Amino acid sequence: QVQLVESGGGLVQAGGSLRLSCAASGSIFRINAMGWYRQAPGKQRDLVARIISYGSTNYADSVRGRFTISRDNAKNTVYLQMNSLKPEDTAVYYCNINTFTRNDYWGQGTQVTVSS
Repeated sequence: QVQLVESGGGLVQAGGSLRLSCAASGSIFRINAMGWYRQAPGKQRDLVARIISYGSTNYADSVRGRFTISRDNAKNTVYLQMNSLKPEDTAVYYCNINTFTRNDYWGQGTQVTVSS
């Protein structure tokens, strides 16, 4: 079965950095994009960053310039480097893989907490 395992979350002070990793296993066909979403308490799940199959990236306005998404195709892993973290970045971060066959796969979520 397809499984996405996330790691790298934790508690950091404002201005600090974290690097999230998401390793995918199983057969995933026709990947359209890999990305990261986050959900803060009482809020909807929002796109943070996404990398398209051909390499282009998208970022939420709130993280552009601070976060960087990357991937390692050989390891089937997507990363999110988060710098200059702010308290408003506090959320559960979810890895996502979207396919051209209209399937979505999700990681288990990893908590990121940024203290002021």
